[in-house]
Amino acid sequence: MHDEQIEILDFLRRYPPFAELPEETLQQVARSVDVRYFKAGTRIVEFGEAALAWHVVRSGAVEIFRRNGSLYNRLTEGGYFGEFGLLHRKRVRFPATALEDTLLYLIPEPVFTELFENNEHFADAVEIEDRTRLRQVMSRREDANQLMSATVSVLIGRAPVMLGRRATAIDAARRMSEEGVSSLLIVDEPLAGLAPPRMAGVITDRDIRIRLVAEGLGYDTPVSEIMSCDPVAVEHNQLVFEAMLQMLRHNVHHLPVLKHQRPIGVIALSDLLRYESRNSLFVVSSIFRQRSVDELAALTGDVRACFSRMVTEDASSRMIGSAMAVIGRSFKQRLLELAEETLGPPPLLYCFLALGSMARQEQLIVTDQDNALILDNRFEPARHDDYFQALAHFVCDGLARCGYSTCTGEVMATNLKWRQPLQQWQRYFSEWIEQPTPQSLLDSAIFFDLDGVWGETKWVDELQALISRKARGNTRFLACMARNALLRTPPLGFFKDFVVESDGRHSGAINLKRRGTAPLSDLIRVHALAIGSSSRNSFERLRDIIDAEILPRGRGQDLHDALEFVSTVRIRNQAADLAAGIDPDNSIEPESLSDFERKSLRDAFLILSNSQKYLKYRYQPGRSV
Repeated sequence: MHDEQIEILDFLRRYPPFAELPEETLQQVARSVDVRYFKAGTRIVEFGEAALAWHVVRSGAVEIFRRNGSLYNRLTEGGYFGEFGLLHRKRVRFPATALEDTLLYLIPEPVFTELFENNEHFADAVEIEDRTRLRQVMSRREDANQLMSATVSVLIGRAPVMLGRRATAIDAARRMSEEGVSSLLIVDEPLAGLAPPRMAGVITDRDIRIRLVAEGLGYDTPVSEIMSCDPVAVEHNQLVFEAMLQMLRHNVHHLPVLKHQRPIGVIALSDLLRYESRNSLFVVSSIFRQRSVDELAALTGDVRACFSRMVTEDASSRMIGSAMAVIGRSFKQRLLELAEETLGPPPLLYCFLALGSMARQEQLIVTDQDNALILDNRFEPARHDDYFQALAHFVCDGLARCGYSTCTGEVMATNLKWRQPLQQWQRYFSEWIEQPTPQSLLDSAIFFDLDGVWGETKWVDELQALISRKARGNTRFLACMARNALLRTPPLGFFKDFVVESDGRHSGAINLKRRGTAPLSDLIRVHALAIGSSSRNSFERLRDIIDAEILPRGRGQDLHDALEFVSTVRIRNQAADLAAGIDPDNSIEPESLSDFERKSLRDAFLILSNSQKYLKYRYQPGRSV
């Protein structure tokens, strides 16, 4: 070896993860090193460029940045960086700059990859411990996706254009023309010297066209008579993707932005198009334009294309799950509209329920339908059930034609047991919680994820309040729920390797829903019920659980990362099936994953396994919670 290579070898011996490598391997590494010098303030690598080498700091100091420009890490002698880019698409993920004059050892990508794949100790040291490793993986994904970090406030381009509610329609039209806007916020006119005005409603070009001109009203009509009262709005600190979901859910194109209940701006559909693919918004809009079940069924290809495009654009599992749930919800709403047009007005008030993944806003492209009906307490089967049975069959049959397969367990509104008046639903939940058995809760667990899709959705809020009140602190009920949540375990063997299916169509594969996302959602639900959380989405429930401080420090974030990663692998697998022209499913062969993905998936399953052990400990029968 040359003198310079001997010096490199001596240096590497002093620092992990090289210290534990065999001498022969160390010498091979030392021979491959390329030495580079960088002056203070110069950029070492840029985001997105080809990742060609792993960098080790010989002397000096280096700053590592996130994609958004914020400082991620600061390294000195013995520190290393660049492994994320080498392990993921061979592109630089974190730009780096020399903080002071710096000497770097560059280990070529092939040498690094060989070390990583053939030396377990080296790989573990580079990736750090399981939970930290997965946190870094998910942190990188979050940083790379502006929808997960950008707040609505960044979309506000100007102060809101406002008009008092006593103004006339012609005043509104002139003001909109003068300001070059398509909407106005209508506000209560404040008394002199008092607080800023409160929003009373919103008026758009469409309102003037449909509610004024088409109705033949005079131009002096007060705007209060043609505005939309109590419009859907977002807070300034909500995420951009949450604003997108509000537009999807309510099929609106303008959202007032509030700060401390005061309007500070309006964002339009065009603003959101800078942050998210248009497709999910347009699919929902298309759903509500269809005039028949046949036309709705024809949109199945658009839904799949929307899903695939979101995956291609590296959207998070939460964003994809939420968007797909809103699309599914929109199908239900339009089918209910068509059902009422066909069958006539309902004889009683009702609420159509979404259950399971749709209620949690975690729906993917492979899903079945879980739904139910809450009926007015005046419901009399002999007088009213023919109508609601027909309505249930119209909707459930329509959903099946639109790609949402029927539930094999018959948890659908077509089942008379799940088509009951409100008071019976209250009895159902009271019995499940106050007189629980493992079997009764196994059969009914899906009903603890519920959301109102159509009709008297306030009834769902009443049921949710009843659940929160009765479940919180009920040790017997929580112990039964915890026992059921432990029935599905992660696919890990004694030596932490994967356990795959041994027979059947998916022999040699792992079902990522049954052995991954489902048990994660199950145990998160138990913790959420224990603290009385009213949230439906698993990520939102985790936020409540973390705030309640019922888990050991850091475990809530671990669960978040595990759920996100397993969901992401499941989503990408389904998208790959679609691209290959085969029916997507929830199974994946471990051999199809990269070494990096297998290690991260194993980490997520270890987090699930440890979390299940803690669940069993915390909710033992008779133990106070």
